[in-house]
Amino acid sequence: MPELPERVTVERVQLGVRVEKRMVKVLKGLAEFDGITLGELLENIVLHSFEPVPGEEGESCASPHSKAALAAITDLKRIYGMDYDAHASRRFAPERDET
Repeated sequence: MPELPERVTVERVQLGVRVEKRMVKVLKGLAEFDGITLGELLENIVLHSFEPVPGEEGESCASPHSKAALAAITDLKRIYGMDYDAHASRRFAPERDET
């Protein structure tokens, strides 16, 4: 039986961040698909974004998502109307006060 890697002790803190509504729905759906918490999913995504693909530093990063998860992401984006990609965040307009 292979030896399990040593566990890493971490301290988690509460964040007060605002995230685009449709993206949150997709993230929550993906966390449920993966059987993990939303916080664990976000930690996994961030950690993978910090890991460059060898030889492509600054061009590519590792993806934490399996082929099945990527298919689920596509479905969740369609279901929740998340009709933008990674490059759109620079074009997000600030929220308007609807009053």
